[in-house]
Amino acid sequence: MNQSIAHIALVVRDYDEAIRFFVDKLRFTLTEDTYQPAQDKRWVTVAPPGSTGVSLLLARASTPEQATFIGNQAGGRVFLFLRTDDFWRDYHRMVSDGIRFVREPKTEDYGTVAVFEDLYGNRWDLVSSPPG
Repeated sequence: MNQSIAHIALVVRDYDEAIRFFVDKLRFTLTEDTYQPAQDKRWVTVAPPGSTGVSLLLARASTPEQATFIGNQAGGRVFLFLRTDDFWRDYHRMVSDGIRFVREPKTEDYGTVAVFEDLYGNRWDLVSSPPG
């Protein structure tokens, strides 16, 4: 058997504002933006530069109940993990681009890590592997 996770749905308020954040601020690649007329929604996926694995499906909330989860998909815990090959390069660029970090960088056994929030308040780890 060969399986993999293809996408992780991230509930968003608006497709275009979410695309702007992920493409302009996090510098992700917009991998698809296709209108689905039968459902009157868009299929929008983004992925980190150089990624060949899982992508984010930006899913616009379509009910009031779904809207209550925008920015709180993991109940305030870190929800997603962005691995980088150069922590300090990406950390400094993200800070200069206005990304809000809620936990400052620290070195752990597994690498250097800091927690930031996306445009809605979902928490992410920016993490790199330890040297060597």
